[in-house]
Amino acid sequence: MKWLTGLLILLLVLLQYRLWFSNTGVVRLWQTQQQITSQQRENQGLYQRNRVLEAEVVELQSGLDTIEELARSQLGMIKQGEQFFLIAD
Repeated sequence: MKWLTGLLILLLVLLQYRLWFSNTGVVRLWQTQQQITSQQRENQGLYQRNRVLEAEVVELQSGLDTIEELARSQLGMIKQGEQFFLIAD
């Protein structure tokens, strides 16, 4: 009877070791859950960025006002007949 109790205790210890310290144990589960949470946060940020870019694409496709504004602000372009003044600080 003692050997059966000892065998059961040994089996319990082995199973607990595998549960807590193996590659498929609880520690790995916690790490995976943290990675999932981190990836979901990153995905949410990228989703918001995509929404902004999508709105910008729709604006660019819908009219020339947005294109003109971008050309003026980013490329420094001016309309024909306008004069450009650069004021230095």
